[in-house]
Amino acid sequence: MASTARPSTGPVIPELPALSERIQNVADISVIVIYFLVVMAVGLWAMLKTNRGTVGGFFLAGRDMVWWPMGASIFASNIGSNHFVGMAGTGAVSGIAIGAIEWNALLMVVVLGWVFVPIYIKAGVVTMPAYLRKRFGGKRIQIYFSILSLILIVTTGITSNIFSGAIFIQLALGLDIYVAIFILLAVTAVYTVTGGLASVIYTDTLQAFIMVIGSCILMGFAFAEVGGYDSFMEKYMNAIPSVIEGDNMTINPKCYTPQAEAFHIFRDPINGDIPWPGLIIGMTILAIWYWCADQVIVQRCLSGKNMTHVKAACIMCGCLKVLPMFLIVMPGMISRILYTDMVACVVPSECVKHCGTEAGCSNYAYATLVLELMPAGLRGLMLSVMLASLMSSLTSIFNSASTIFTMDLYSRIRKQASEKELLIVGRLFIIVLIIVSILWIPVIQESQNGQLTHYMGSIASYLGSPVGAVFLLAVFCKRVNEPGVFWGLVIGLAIGLSRLITEFAYGTGSCVAPSDCPTIICGVHYMYFAIILFCVSVVIVLGISLLTEPIPDVHLYRLCWALWDSTEERIDLDRQEERQEVDDPVDEDLPVKSRGCFKRAYDLFCGLQKTGPSLTKEQKEALAKKLTDTSEKPFWRNVLNMSAIVLLCVVVFIHAYFA
Repeated sequence: MASTARPSTGPVIPELPALSERIQNVADISVIVIYFLVVMAVGLWAMLKTNRGTVGGFFLAGRDMVWWPMGASIFASNIGSNHFVGMAGTGAVSGIAIGAIEWNALLMVVVLGWVFVPIYIKAGVVTMPAYLRKRFGGKRIQIYFSILSLILIVTTGITSNIFSGAIFIQLALGLDIYVAIFILLAVTAVYTVTGGLASVIYTDTLQAFIMVIGSCILMGFAFAEVGGYDSFMEKYMNAIPSVIEGDNMTINPKCYTPQAEAFHIFRDPINGDIPWPGLIIGMTILAIWYWCADQVIVQRCLSGKNMTHVKAACIMCGCLKVLPMFLIVMPGMISRILYTDMVACVVPSECVKHCGTEAGCSNYAYATLVLELMPAGLRGLMLSVMLASLMSSLTSIFNSASTIFTMDLYSRIRKQASEKELLIVGRLFIIVLIIVSILWIPVIQESQNGQLTHYMGSIASYLGSPVGAVFLLAVFCKRVNEPGVFWGLVIGLAIGLSRLITEFAYGTGSCVAPSDCPTIICGVHYMYFAIILFCVSVVIVLGISLLTEPIPDVHLYRLCWALWDSTEERIDLDRQEERQEVDDPVDEDLPVKSRGCFKRAYDLFCGLQKTGPSLTKEQKEALAKKLTDTSEKPFWRNVLNMSAIVLLCVVVFIHAYFA
């Protein structure tokens, strides 16, 4: 049986296909098969249980979701396979600081649930571009932001998750990447295309449970192997690869020696790989975009049955976000201790020998730990964890991208499209995204493994800051208007692209082979660049807004924080551009024509069957009022407010403890 070389033991790690023999046994395969069957069963159950025959039912789960599946789905949508690959790998290289980025969520989920979601609900919107249209009017902001969101979804969300998932699948199963990804996408397509958001949320709940339980088991095995936390800290600082010379290169010791600040999250603001001002300020700015203005996250909150459940879901997600430091980052660091020559390799020829890429093998830290450390059966469970993280992220991305395309782009082209037409278009767009995902695989394969994950983070840093600035000002500053926001987004995008394209052209480089990118462009740490770009965007938005006409308050009631509690009637800026709802033609006096078994099965499978008579005008008005209601029962409001305070205290404590 293949085995991975321990530090200083000498033997060479076998080629990747040999490692996959470890998971070719009855116990592991049985666990994986059971996992797929259970996921399919939960997805189909949710598909048949919920109303998928309306836009609200398909894209927002009927706005009847309770707190615990909603909170689990937010967590599962956020924790993708790129966390298990990229975050564990970065932890193996540089220590625990990367895990502190996850703790920004503890603050931002409170801001999301207590500040942003009430505004979105009062606005009565389904998507983030629709909120910008309601807040500022006009067409160009909505169309621009819709297209930008879809580009970010394809280039960051889909790419990073498929790339990261493929690493584990190839290492564990030895499958061809096309076959593996096709099987995964085919399974997810069944309940994502047909079941809508409700199926996605319920399957996410199952997958979140599997991720937490499986990761806890692996963490226990890993800490037991190194002898506990104190021994872990000592051994990590001594985890230096045995081969540090070769290929006619003189390698700087800092490239293979663990950092002195490995167990601190607040690092030198000038020379640190993750400077503390960038971590606290820069990553919080990006978190505004990701947690408060990203369709994937916000869409789950908008599916809640009331504000109490939304806030409870945010608290639940915040509690779960404490875990990645201990379940992902630290096991990645332990992998460096146990398999130093592979995970910490620095000589390019050695890295090629171990994992097939010159850029380094840190991306394989978590997968190697699973395959080498876990016994039969539990290896299958951990592969299920990786598959769960991949599938939950992809299904969330597919559903949210479909919502944006259908509600913000297609409905503008076909303003009188019926509800059935929108549902069919939404499902077809998911299929298109799945095809794009498969066609994107060659791009992933051609990219260097060590650089692609960094590029994903760079894209978010360089393009997300202007979006965060716009949404923050939209909610808290009623003076900003459409020209200011539009040009703030456009100029911010241009500045971000100038840095991004330059990095793509010169490459990001590595410790062993630094990039030749000009210092004046690439010399600023990307976290600091995010701060600069945010400030520039804010200045542009405010400057142009102050030089142009303000938006009258009559158009802003309940769309910004200053007018959130207003009871005045709002005249929407987009009232003349709203899609006219067209009911599917049905004459209740005519006898219902019998349909064949195949057509009835198709309608049932896709949720297109008629579930009852159309609502009257009064019923529609009552329903609309209910869907924009943010009232809460005083007792539960106080309980959740206290819970939020406790969560914020936890944020302060864990930052101070690991500072």
